[in-house]
Amino acid sequence: MSIALSVVVPVFNERDNVAPLVGEIVSALRGRIDFEIVYVDDCSRDDSLAVLKTLKTSTPELRVFAHAKQSGQSTAIRTGIKVARGEWIATLDGDGQNDPADIPKLLAARDAAASEVKLFAGWRVHRQDSGSKRWASKIANAIRSRLLRDETPDTGCGIKLFERSVFLDLPYFDHMHRYLPALVKRAGWQSVSVPVNHRQRSAGVSKYNNLGRAWVGLKDLRGVAWLIARSKVTAINEIE
Repeated sequence: MSIALSVVVPVFNERDNVAPLVGEIVSALRGRIDFEIVYVDDCSRDDSLAVLKTLKTSTPELRVFAHAKQSGQSTAIRTGIKVARGEWIATLDGDGQNDPADIPKLLAARDAAASEVKLFAGWRVHRQDSGSKRWASKIANAIRSRLLRDETPDTGCGIKLFERSVFLDLPYFDHMHRYLPALVKRAGWQSVSVPVNHRQRSAGVSKYNNLGRAWVGLKDLRGVAWLIARSKVTAINEIE
């Protein structure tokens, strides 16, 4: 069954953020658009999965999937998109820092955009993270933008809207979700950044540290730059 929108949320140890976020998604979208919510639990060690199972009884739009082994955020996002039934995908981080009320704003931006625009990326203009995290992100964004020329101020924002078929045509690798603007541009499409709300984490702890993320990011940057350098996009014409 095909529907208009699938909201994909990866989670790992977010038991206290699950129910509030599901409620906010329903409040933002129910009655506006035909949608589903796809949660992918990446082998949480807490009872996130049990909370999700309970929520299914009261939330008909909710579908829940679980990895057999921990595979990381990018894989969880891709799992959700592969099983999604929506033609368009909205993604949210499972920690509740993204605001589901911004999804209608992304949908409005899509409806007003040219058909060549396939990615609407959230832009956290006023980030609610620690100072060290903001500075690390600022430096990483500057390096990435200079190297990849993806023309995106905040590629790491978790809230995004994109066409499902476009995503599934992109090369898959771990951490690819942080490079969607560059990968979409490589595929011959366009993306736009949309200012969105960003909130402080209300429960749980971050799963990343600045040093670990920086080390992985350097390796990923080299790989994405190589992909871009080796890519070719060619227009095709059907012969009658």
